[in-house]
Amino acid sequence: MELVCPAGNIDKLSYAYAYGADTAYIGLKRFSLRIKADNFYEDEYKRVIELKKKYPQKRLFCALNIAFHNHDLKMFMQNLDYFKQYPIDAFIVQDLGMVPILQKEFPGTHLHLSTQASCMNKEAVKMYHSLGFKRVVLGREVSLDEIREIKDACPEMELECFAHGAMCIAYSGRCLMSAYLTGRSAQSGFCSHSCRWEYDLGVEKSKLNLEGGKISAEAAKEIAQSGILRLQERQRPGEFFPVFEGDDFTAILSSKDLCMIDHLADMKKAGVDAIKVEGRMKSTYYVAMVARAYRKALDALEGKISAEEAAPFIASLDDVAHREATTGFYYNRGDADKTTIGASDSPYLLAAAMGNPYSDQECEKILAAGQKLVADRQAELAAMHPNAREAVLRDLEQHPEKVIKTVEKREGWKVYPYDALNRVDAGTELEFVSPSVLGRKVSGSEYDFINPKTGEKLDWVNADHDCAIYTGVPVEENTLVRVKDPEYVEGEIRDYGR
Repeated sequence: MELVCPAGNIDKLSYAYAYGADTAYIGLKRFSLRIKADNFYEDEYKRVIELKKKYPQKRLFCALNIAFHNHDLKMFMQNLDYFKQYPIDAFIVQDLGMVPILQKEFPGTHLHLSTQASCMNKEAVKMYHSLGFKRVVLGREVSLDEIREIKDACPEMELECFAHGAMCIAYSGRCLMSAYLTGRSAQSGFCSHSCRWEYDLGVEKSKLNLEGGKISAEAAKEIAQSGILRLQERQRPGEFFPVFEGDDFTAILSSKDLCMIDHLADMKKAGVDAIKVEGRMKSTYYVAMVARAYRKALDALEGKISAEEAAPFIASLDDVAHREATTGFYYNRGDADKTTIGASDSPYLLAAAMGNPYSDQECEKILAAGQKLVADRQAELAAMHPNAREAVLRDLEQHPEKVIKTVEKREGWKVYPYDALNRVDAGTELEFVSPSVLGRKVSGSEYDFINPKTGEKLDWVNADHDCAIYTGVPVEENTLVRVKDPEYVEGEIRDYGR
């Protein structure tokens, strides 16, 4: 099966490919349902072309899955030349009005039906095949048994199904809740994720008393936390949705995350040609770790590696931000009906992305710059009046952070570009992760932070610093650096102020 992963920007696209995705899907400008993702703009097509050259077997899909208004169609036509600069292998669409336009303007590019079209039966799949679609991304509400029936009825159509990521309480994600509550339409790419909000299930305490047969506030809370409460829509009696009241909020509409990594064999048996990971708005770390886990799981399924080799990478999904997991509608609708509480969370922070090592000559130049910095400072002190020199030395003694620090050359150590994403103090234990390295702990004595322009040793780094890392630890290409999140507490849900 093909592994299709999200890429909300050019960096995520690069890591999706490097960590095992066969294909990545992106959005361009204003025409995808994840408009709050970075998406792709201006001349980024040049970098995408270079990535496709680096990974010639990888494919690129473009999501054009908004519901188009007339002005959207007009804007798309005005941007045709821009779209044609990208090496797109397939467009993902839900709006049938786009079909003749894309077939005319991009005759060599495949059409894939978006899950937003809610295609879930064999006759619909046959119809889309007759319109020229190469692939259907089935609605999340379809079961494995139904997928098998669809594949048997239309074997020439490729079937793609979601295997991992957040799910929407709406039918195939076609939700009006965000537009109703916030004026931000999910069908235009502006979903505010209202289903993840925390809803109050209480009543005014002043109206609760023990008189007249009414229950107390404590009794009401006990009932709310018992799990026996259910929602029932007036026009659909007998259909219930479970409700659970927390200490100060209620999860009514927040679905669990989908995770099928332990059931890929069943998906393949059902006739799934490609599995899809949700998450163009997720972090680079999420994209890389999830792509890696599913790559290893698929390789094990295909006999390329053993199940034992794949197991620790599959288990590492717990290190990525996630909610409670479910198998969705694939086996039993009841599995999809279960709600969860809180935002997704992870025990790690992505600290940095590492580049390829500087050449030996460049390393020598960086270390020499540091030595020159120290020599210049010593010369400056030597030239000072004794009283002035004594004052400077006294100040440095009181403020050691002002002392220029450099690193000594060490055999086997190399300097690597270090693109800092979060603040990290020197001496913090780091962990290197890469496509084939599960996680290599790096103690504070095994590296130094260094300014690649001045050669000065750094006490801490963040996204605003010029920074490199000097280490003797082996570093694989496309290595990411993570650190333990000091605020993470297992089992607790943090409030992100949504």
